[in-house]
Amino acid sequence: EVELVESGGGSVQSGGSLRLSCAASGYIGNRMGWFRQAPGKEREAVAARARLGGTMYADSVKGRFTISKDDAKNTLYLQMNSLKPEDTGVYYCAADMRWEMPSSPTAADFSYWGQGTQVTVSS
Repeated sequence: EVELVESGGGSVQSGGSLRLSCAASGYIGNRMGWFRQAPGKEREAVAARARLGGTMYADSVKGRFTISKDDAKNTLYLQMNSLKPEDTGVYYCAADMRWEMPSSPTAADFSYWGQGTQVTVSS
């Protein structure tokens, strides 16, 4: 059974940094990513990567966020720098067995989800 557990969320001021972690157990497959959901908005892909290569970032976070994975620890990370108030939301870790990475992934492209961690950026 796949389990994803996020941590690292919190409250920061604009311009600050946070690093999110997603500890995975079970066979998590080949595709992993981070999504976020702001109040009243749809869940959107922030960054995602595939085991065989292929990494995507939302245009709004390019140059500020970095997705990485420690295979030994089976943990996915999202380093978030230069945070802005519009980055506020619940951040979810997601995984899927499929190999390829869509150029614009949606929530439907991932089968397994964590419980989410809140990120709040104040101005």
